[in-house]
Amino acid sequence: MSDQNPGANKMWGGRFTTAPADVMRKINPSIGFDYRLYRQDIAASKTHAAMLTRQGIIAAADNDRIQAGLDQIRGEIDRGELPFSIDLEDIHMNVEARLKEIIGEPAGRLHTARSRNDQAVTDVRLWMRDAIDALDGTIRDLQQALIERASEHAETIMPGFTHMQVAQPVTFGHHLMAYVEMFGRDRERLAGARQRTNVSPLGAAALAGTAFPIDRQFTAAELGFARPTENSMDSVGARDHICELLFCCSMLAVHLSRLNEEITLWCSDGFRFIALSDAFTTGSSIMPQKRNPDAAELVRGKTGRVVGSLTAMLVMVKGLPMTFMKDMQEDKEPMFDALETVELCVAATTGMVRDLTVRPEGMRAFLDRGFPTATDLADWLVREAGIPFRDAHHITARVVALAEAKGCTLQALDLDAMRSVDPRISEAVFEVLAPEHSVRSRRSYGGTAPDTVREAIERAKQRWLSDNPIQA
Repeated sequence: MSDQNPGANKMWGGRFTTAPADVMRKINPSIGFDYRLYRQDIAASKTHAAMLTRQGIIAAADNDRIQAGLDQIRGEIDRGELPFSIDLEDIHMNVEARLKEIIGEPAGRLHTARSRNDQAVTDVRLWMRDAIDALDGTIRDLQQALIERASEHAETIMPGFTHMQVAQPVTFGHHLMAYVEMFGRDRERLAGARQRTNVSPLGAAALAGTAFPIDRQFTAAELGFARPTENSMDSVGARDHICELLFCCSMLAVHLSRLNEEITLWCSDGFRFIALSDAFTTGSSIMPQKRNPDAAELVRGKTGRVVGSLTAMLVMVKGLPMTFMKDMQEDKEPMFDALETVELCVAATTGMVRDLTVRPEGMRAFLDRGFPTATDLADWLVREAGIPFRDAHHITARVVALAEAKGCTLQALDLDAMRSVDPRISEAVFEVLAPEHSVRSRRSYGGTAPDTVREAIERAKQRWLSDNPIQA
């Protein structure tokens, strides 16, 4: 509908005699963002037309013209040759209007036995399926980068923290492998979301199904869905598949933020555990000495944006009765934005993991500040002196206080000083006070011992880097 034609929209306006208000023409269209669904919309329309022909609902000749016209439209959009009209509201009407220009009257038969309600949700589910597959691949690349760096540093000792206080020695490889597990769970969640997304609402029509003898099993199979949806009202009224995807993206973003928080800390002057190259840092406009880890900070910052998309979706859905409401048009922008944002953040994080230079000397210097082998001393007292652990804990705390007062490490504290706390401590205790011994001793399944880390790396390669992608 143009400004020169103040009548109703020719695609749906038989009951309407006047044009919508100017503000309505601004708030109502979705073509500004749902144009991204054009490939899915055309694929679903081609399948729907083929099914209508197969069921004898439209003539084969009409189907042939519809198929050819849709192929032409896809080519025009691919090449950027088809301008979209906001007066046609959405991608569905833009495609249909162009199809009528190309093939004439048979274009009007395409919408038989369907509604924009089931058309839109079918397109979105097709798009989501592709988006999940693509995101899974990028997370796999990140896991591979982490595993490769972990393999290089299975023996590099660093401080492990609780409450951001030095706790026990761990290996840098072990630390990186913790994130491999986190991102693995993100992939598992995405795989589950894909499975629940992979059902076809096409044929649910507006909300009640259709009186035409359609074959929903055929269209579902042709489009690669596992099956048709079971309830026509739920088919067009549900948005939990989008909410679930946005939760998966939000959890992924939180995991990315945690890793990038650590990258930011590790680069800082207080830590100096790693360094990033010019490729992932920026300078200061006033302080020439600065090298800022902006890529890591931006990933951390974008987490709020992704979580905000989930919040917007949940708030939009929470008060809706069955079935379709125009509110639901607000589902696509947060979905598109969240997927694009986490894809970018995963790629940036992968780049930083591959780029970073490890500084073992910085890790060791930090480790020496926090009495990281105190637990090893307590464990030694339990094993060698038969002291109950709670008593050993108390004795060790007194030894640590003595070392702190003398301004030295546990390794540097002389035996007489230790024996002044408890005479059962012998010279053999020094064998367990070195951080190297501490990490080698933690050989329990999932522990930080270098050989245990290498075993975990091999298992992770089988679980996450195999040739069989995770998918429903």
